[in-house]
Amino acid sequence: MGLFDFCFMVMPRRRPARQALLDSKIISHRGEHDNRRILENTLAAFTPVAAAGCWGLEFDVRWTRDLQPVVIHDADARRVFGVDLVIAEVSLQELQQRIPEIPTLREVVERFGGRQHLMVELKRDELGALVERAGRLREIFARLEAGADYHFLALQLELFEMVEFAGKRACVPVAEFNLGRFSVAALEREFDGISAQYLLLGQSVIRRHHRQGQKLGTGFAASRRCFYREVNRGVDWIFSNHALKLEAIRQELLR
Repeated sequence: MGLFDFCFMVMPRRRPARQALLDSKIISHRGEHDNRRILENTLAAFTPVAAAGCWGLEFDVRWTRDLQPVVIHDADARRVFGVDLVIAEVSLQELQQRIPEIPTLREVVERFGGRQHLMVELKRDELGALVERAGRLREIFARLEAGADYHFLALQLELFEMVEFAGKRACVPVAEFNLGRFSVAALEREFDGISAQYLLLGQSVIRRHHRQGQKLGTGFAASRRCFYREVNRGVDWIFSNHALKLEAIRQELLR
């Protein structure tokens, strides 16, 4: 995607209207991280985003062997933490002893829930026990309002079975190269919207979902002009690895 990112970055864009800027929602993708000094999906990555007043936090949830939800993207800890450990093969106690930087879902929800909108991506695994896990998620999110304070994201539609307690309007499928199928599913099943990479999400799809009262999310804007493009297209949720930069631009324009 590098060439397309560069093209979108250098192409001139008109300055967004004030109301469009007020309506735009910037979401920090795995927090403000560089995976050197600050690691993704950690409290250290989420804290500056909250302090800057960014609207949303996106993060990933996986489960330990004893069915405790923790915040990490990969199935193992090698890429980010350099530890040869598979999340689903260890207990929460062992995980916290070996990699204390990995937060539990409860920690993240208690610290940031109600302050930032939480975009919680569910990851596929083979652990089963959906009823037990659904009950645990329901309890963790009990003090928050589904759809207003948080959404669940998923690359596989069947994962939403685990969060039926939150209702369809708290579910957002994330399309990769299956945008057509996911778009139809979102409309037919009355989810709250759909998210996809900005190159894949065309204007016709945006209009189709907006007509049904659904929202659109795109990732991953990195530059001022790419941000202008997404705001001008009427995208509701703008996911970014550079959320602090984009929020500063938004505030600058509003002033």
